[in-house]
Amino acid sequence: MKMRRIAAALLAAVLALAGAAFAETAVPTIETDVVEIQKYGNLVLGVSAKSLMDQGYEYGDLISVTLNGETLEMPFCHDYTDVDNKELVCRAVTDGSKDDNKVILAINLGDLATDRGIAVKSVITEDPGFRWDYSVPTPVKVTLSMKEKGGYKDEYTLHQLPHSNNREDYPNLTDEQYANFRNVRTTGMGAGTLYRSSSPIDPELNRNKEADEALNNAGVRTILNLEDTEQAMKDYEGYALTHYSRRDIIPLNMPLDPTSDEFFAGMAKGIAFLASHEGPYLVHCREGKNRAGFVCAVLECLMGASAEEVVADYMVTFYNYYGVEPGTEKYDALAKQGVIKNLRAVFGVDDIYSVNLAESAEKYLLSIGVEQKVIDQLKANLGKPCE
Repeated sequence: MKMRRIAAALLAAVLALAGAAFAETAVPTIETDVVEIQKYGNLVLGVSAKSLMDQGYEYGDLISVTLNGETLEMPFCHDYTDVDNKELVCRAVTDGSKDDNKVILAINLGDLATDRGIAVKSVITEDPGFRWDYSVPTPVKVTLSMKEKGGYKDEYTLHQLPHSNNREDYPNLTDEQYANFRNVRTTGMGAGTLYRSSSPIDPELNRNKEADEALNNAGVRTILNLEDTEQAMKDYEGYALTHYSRRDIIPLNMPLDPTSDEFFAGMAKGIAFLASHEGPYLVHCREGKNRAGFVCAVLECLMGASAEEVVADYMVTFYNYYGVEPGTEKYDALAKQGVIKNLRAVFGVDDIYSVNLAESAEKYLLSIGVEQKVIDQLKANLGKPCE
């Protein structure tokens, strides 16, 4: 009897292993093409997200992606932020957003098309403000296959930041908090002088009306729009009726990667605009999270804020959207992979907590082409109270 039980246990183990192996091999290899290059260099594939998931691909899987003959390892995820900044991701969207049912290869806060030599981006005056020219034969072939079932599951779970675009789901937030709108009050900044928010004109996040009302109540006069071209900005439904449309605005259409030359050029242009216009100022992108967060962080550093203040202001966004509290594992991880990582990169320092951030910010602005007299005027403007 004992031998029979041992044999049965061994057989069960063998069958379990065989079943697991079959489960992995049962997920088919998919061959498709790149059908679109999006604004920030993300590659849209000619296969639907639903079809992949129906065939066994799941969030948290680790997959092999052969792109233009090069094999890359990517997590299969729901959103770009399911991986750290500058990391590869295969994004499958099935939530009713504008990318619904698409499979997208990307670099979080990066430009995959440029990074992998797939295409060259040109800035144009016509809408949508850019053009991609392929550098490789088309159609660009892509193969997706399973590398490790659930191989990214733990990391995927850590990155989950559930949120909603329904106002009623945030009963504990004010309208301004819901719109991620706030006054930046770090050391050296004039009271009521600099604000940041999600987009006051893009309706997709359902926060635009709250943000538009908030900027009007704050008396904002000058706006840096990091997201849109001028045409895209004016094409939003109801734009001409907004408070926003009656302000001094510069649409900069900046990329997601704050270490790119294109971002540097937009940053320099935006800084000059702030220096030549009166506050109060508003800086926004789409969510008011990454690009707006970085630009405001640089301005805070320039005006004398400590690293602790800069990080704390940046992370308020993650409370407003996702309820991430200070002192939690997610809070620390998001700060490290976000504002801390990006400031270290552009300032060329190992630790933002042990350097003179005001000096670092000024050197950075000079390095991207901002003149000293412009920096001096900007500092005078930002230091002046507007309340």
